Amino acid sequence: MSKLDDLTIGEAKQLATMFGKQRTDVSINQMVGEKCIIRTYAAGVWFGEIDQKEKDEVIVKNARRLWYWKAKESISLSAVAQYGLTDDSKVAPAVPFVWLQAIELIPVSNDALKSIEGAKDAKAQ
Repeated sequence: MSKLDDLTIGEAKQLATMFGKQRTDVSINQMVGEKCIIRTYAAGVWFGEIDQKEKDEVIVKNARRLWYWKAKESISLSAVAQYGLTDDSKVAPAVPFVWLQAIELIPVSNDALKSIEGAKDAKAQ
């Protein structure tokens, strides 16, 4: 028997945290506090931390609008949440908070988080 077989549940959780967060126990209320990509009915696509949620309304902190987005790999917003943005994507500067009517919340990976938070503020042309 290997040492891996002797792990406690707490040690297994610590190990899982070291290798990135993989969540399978998500409920609607657990989205609060998560950094997500938010697709809306009429306000486009946003990124930020879900501060409050009730039905399809969300308050997003440190919110950046993804004015033009392209995934580093693949072709969808799910891919942006997984792999991040290409350098030619256009991301607006962050606002302290925004109220949105959301139709989709997608938690982002660590790679996507770095990519989106590190994106330069788009300038008017």
